[in-house]
Amino acid sequence: MQVPLPTVLVVVAAAYLLGSISFAIVVSRVFALPDPRSYGSGNPGATNVLRTGRKMAAAATLLGDAAKGWLAVWLAARYSGTSASFGLLVPLAGLAAFVGHLFPAYHRFRGGKGVATAGGVLLGLNVWLGAATIATWVVVAAVFRYSSLAALAAALFAPLYAFWLFGARPVAAVVLVLAALLVWRHKTNILRLVAGEEGRIGAKPKSGEAASSR
Repeated sequence: MQVPLPTVLVVVAAAYLLGSISFAIVVSRVFALPDPRSYGSGNPGATNVLRTGRKMAAAATLLGDAAKGWLAVWLAARYSGTSASFGLLVPLAGLAAFVGHLFPAYHRFRGGKGVATAGGVLLGLNVWLGAATIATWVVVAAVFRYSSLAALAAALFAPLYAFWLFGARPVAAVVLVLAALLVWRHKTNILRLVAGEEGRIGAKPKSGEAASSR
């Protein structure tokens, strides 16, 4: 099905703006917590919010960031009348939402790493794709207690899962781009992992950590 260019532009732009909503910042304001960009890793995401000790706030951040990725894909499919399995528009909408999280228009393009949003996008594209990738994250996180390492492992496996499910279709290529961006956003985490300086899941920030970890 050929999708008109105006429809493509509208869908991609709307997905980007939806992805630009930073739930770490929104939830922190609701819970009267410090700006997540001001402590810990400086990353506006659920793992950093968890460093405040407020598990409900971290859970709300995780669900919100994941939900916007899923919603962008679902709305794109509904609006365009196409599916994620065939064609490029719906996967592009998911990628646009993910890019919106990384570079949010509402927060001076200073966003998070995109792990939860990527998970939501993958669930929207295909339940099995999302479930397999999230399961990879959970297993690695449970064993090693490093959110960044779990994210990197999930990013490496996601394109393989996509190719296995879809073959050489556009959706697999989009997942590969999303995974590459996710790894790129974790470049400082990779350096800290190698140096043995990466914080574990649930660890509270040390004094001065915010400045040194950015």
